[in-house]
Amino acid sequence: MGAGMAILLADVGGTNARMALARDGALDTGAITRFRGDDHATFDDVVVKYLAQQGSPRIEAVCVAVAGPVWGDEARLTNRDWTFSEARLRALSGAPRARLINDLIALGYATPALDGEAAGFLRAAPKGALSNGQRLVVNAGTGFNVCAVKVLPEGGIACLESEEGHTRLPQSVAEPLIAALGEAGRAIDSVEELFAGRGLARLHSMRVGQPQGRAETVVEAATRGDDMAEATLALYARLFGLFCRELALRFMPMDGLFLAGSVARSCTDRFGIFECAFLSDPLMARIPQAVPVGVIRDDMAALHGCLAAIR
Repeated sequence: MGAGMAILLADVGGTNARMALARDGALDTGAITRFRGDDHATFDDVVVKYLAQQGSPRIEAVCVAVAGPVWGDEARLTNRDWTFSEARLRALSGAPRARLINDLIALGYATPALDGEAAGFLRAAPKGALSNGQRLVVNAGTGFNVCAVKVLPEGGIACLESEEGHTRLPQSVAEPLIAALGEAGRAIDSVEELFAGRGLARLHSMRVGQPQGRAETVVEAATRGDDMAEATLALYARLFGLFCRELALRFMPMDGLFLAGSVARSCTDRFGIFECAFLSDPLMARIPQAVPVGVIRDDMAALHGCLAAIR
């Protein structure tokens, strides 16, 4: 990097855009700023305002993680009418290089740098377990998706795109779901419909026979000691553990399966239930038994991932 040059990084969700600069290969923690999406008509406005606040630094490269689909060199937020293009980012910043990535891909790029409290390992690999350089981020929040990560022998990182949330529920999850809800459970047939935030809210609504609310309301009610809400979260943790077992066999993340997103993190408070389901099936049991399970607690993880991706 040239003298005085910086890399512009951004983690953009439907509610907030978190902006940052990296200098000398590391995040400048003093330059991290959050912008409310409601206060700005476009992301371009945010870029212009942020660079002005930072004294118009010389930008070497730009990497933006977007909570929405990325098609080639363009992207769009899922929950806000904001569009992005690498050409506009280069023009706004003066940088010769720009890259747009999905926010889950950014978390995938961040995983090799996660350790200690940021990695939040809830279940360590058994002694003597073999590393294969493979990791998996499982994100359950507003939506649901996964990112498989391969650390390459030469030191690079490969992150695989996926639409796991739009696959059908496996039999190992569908059968206990129907056992818990009766025939009404058959109406929930995709992974995202069960495990994203609205899925948790719907699961609670179907269990208690009340209008569907928000996932956050269910979690808050359980925190206050609501037995019905706690039972819903326990059911969710069991079903999620069963599904993560399927993912462990599919992707063999022997270097870590990382839970991310607000709904997935609710399982950390019920990890005994999750883990029991995760290890419950004797078929190929050696693989899930060897997979360490962690939770991404670092709010800056996507920014670290952007830095790894652009470098």
